[in-house]
Amino acid sequence: MRPFVLGAKVSPLGCSRPLQRAIVDFAADQPFAQARAKLQEHYGFAIGESTIQRITFAHAQAMHESSRQDFEFPEAPGLSKPIIVETDGGMVPIVEPSCEGKDKRKGKTLSWREAKLSLAHAQGSRTPVYAGSIEGGVEEAGRQLLSCAVRAGFGANSRVHALGDGAPWIVGQVEEQFGDQGRYLIDFYHVCEYLAAASEAIAPDAAHREVWMETQKDALKGGRLDAVLRALAGHCEPPEVDDEHAPVRTCHRYLSARANQLNYRQALAEGLPIGSGEIESAHRYVAQQRLKRPGAWWRVEHAEYMLALRINRINGDWNAYWKALTQKSPAAANDNSPQKSPRRTA
Repeated sequence: MRPFVLGAKVSPLGCSRPLQRAIVDFAADQPFAQARAKLQEHYGFAIGESTIQRITFAHAQAMHESSRQDFEFPEAPGLSKPIIVETDGGMVPIVEPSCEGKDKRKGKTLSWREAKLSLAHAQGSRTPVYAGSIEGGVEEAGRQLLSCAVRAGFGANSRVHALGDGAPWIVGQVEEQFGDQGRYLIDFYHVCEYLAAASEAIAPDAAHREVWMETQKDALKGGRLDAVLRALAGHCEPPEVDDEHAPVRTCHRYLSARANQLNYRQALAEGLPIGSGEIESAHRYVAQQRLKRPGAWWRVEHAEYMLALRINRINGDWNAYWKALTQKSPAAANDNSPQKSPRRTA
């Protein structure tokens, strides 16, 4: 048996590279138990669920590590068209096993962590580039946002049109990563939520409320923020009313503090989007479709790896990953663990 193993260049109880690819392909979209059933249905192999998990996580980790390259700010010219970038956070379920006792399931901690997802594409393109992270904080999310933009064509002469929901970390990272080349716009529909809450207090009648809302929307799109602020100012609640019960004052303060992030008139004139619905939809089919299935809880590192796997596929890097594996130093043909790229040091 041993001479055959050496001559055939295989390892006992291993899975061939094509089989590993099929395993990861199924597990990227389906729960591991369903991936096991599909493997048996399509290929006739009965493989344990734990083996499917181990192989999937190993390749997902390798994809994650290869995607964490340092992107320097580009010195070469980029596309002349504006690069549209969007970023948003979505929650994923995380479990932290207990460190005490033999049964680590007892005393486990359940929580939710934010997966920060970004996309970028040139104006007119329908093929975005995606990136995402769970760990690493806003700094890592900013680096991923820059990497998206560079892959989408961002260069030393490019302009960036950034969209988001107004979260301070998004604004800060757009400024840090793109400097004067970036322009940030708050998602129009997010602003409308503030206006809608204010309209309930200003125009209790539904018909008048609808007219008032349309008037303010038109004013914002026409670059007349001052008119919107005047329409709010006369109805602001007195200071002694807390913010929870003061929607008009809250809206007025929100818009006043973000005047330079509400230039919808210019964006519309240049044919640029004013809503960040693209990234909000992406959260559903990139991250949540796999990571937020009913009853699913992930260790944070496994969630990070699976997010990288999903992004690898949607970015069209899937074939390149498997081709690169065949070009690395030879290992057993059915070795279950890919050769991982070296971890970056801080």
